[in-house]
Amino acid sequence: MSFTMAFIGGGNMASSIIGGLVASGVDAGAIWAADPSAESLSRLQQVAPVNTTSDNSAAVAAADVVVLAVKPQIMKAVAEGLAADVQARKPLIISIAAGIEVASLQHWLGGNQAIVRTMPNTPALVRAGATGLFANGEVSDEQRRQAATIMQAVGSVRWFDTEAALDAVTAVSGSGPAYFFLVMEAMQSAGEKLGLSADDAKALTLQTALGAATMALQSDVEPDELRRRVTSPNGTTERAIGELEQGGLRNIFEQALTAARDRSIELSRELGD
Repeated sequence: MSFTMAFIGGGNMASSIIGGLVASGVDAGAIWAADPSAESLSRLQQVAPVNTTSDNSAAVAAADVVVLAVKPQIMKAVAEGLAADVQARKPLIISIAAGIEVASLQHWLGGNQAIVRTMPNTPALVRAGATGLFANGEVSDEQRRQAATIMQAVGSVRWFDTEAALDAVTAVSGSGPAYFFLVMEAMQSAGEKLGLSADDAKALTLQTALGAATMALQSDVEPDELRRRVTSPNGTTERAIGELEQGGLRNIFEQALTAARDRSIELSRELGD
């Protein structure tokens, strides 16, 4: 990697990305991180010996890529504070803040700026994330490669041609970990009611979830076929699947993801004001 980067915000997501980059061989000296909290900067230093500062402008001064890793609620103030520096340097801007549209970032940063908006998810914290990316028209092919390199440090990436697709990404993968945690919670609870200890029910549930996801990722067939292959006629799995289907599981998920997508759209409007 032959570009320098600055992270504005030194929280958990920034820390995970930085840790992943350095673990993959990126020179820590090519990374700057800025945060007003000395404690956050100290934690980052424990992850990797990157350059740290409490001054956002100082971090951006020599950066080819600027990763905006602050909370959506303060993004406007942070971006407006960096506008002069960004216009002078013209780095690639990567936003990992949920709900902040490219048009808002362009306005706050002064316009004519190469911006990649991303939607990562919390498994990025353990480098098993799934991130959707959208690039505006000012982003070059080389900058797309830079953005992919950075976000691949914490998992897989997928590019989307329209920014609106990120609302669906938010519904599927952005919020998705919580859906699976809820399923795990329900399975563990049911296992306990069937007589298993809490530890046994939890261990079996979590390992089963991991195993099923691993099989699906490594298999060359679709999940519906994998389900059929483990559902023997007149067996225990078929009986259980029948109960889930009768209970309207598919429709519930469709309603849930649609609600999440709609809320993502609402938040973008609220945060872009």
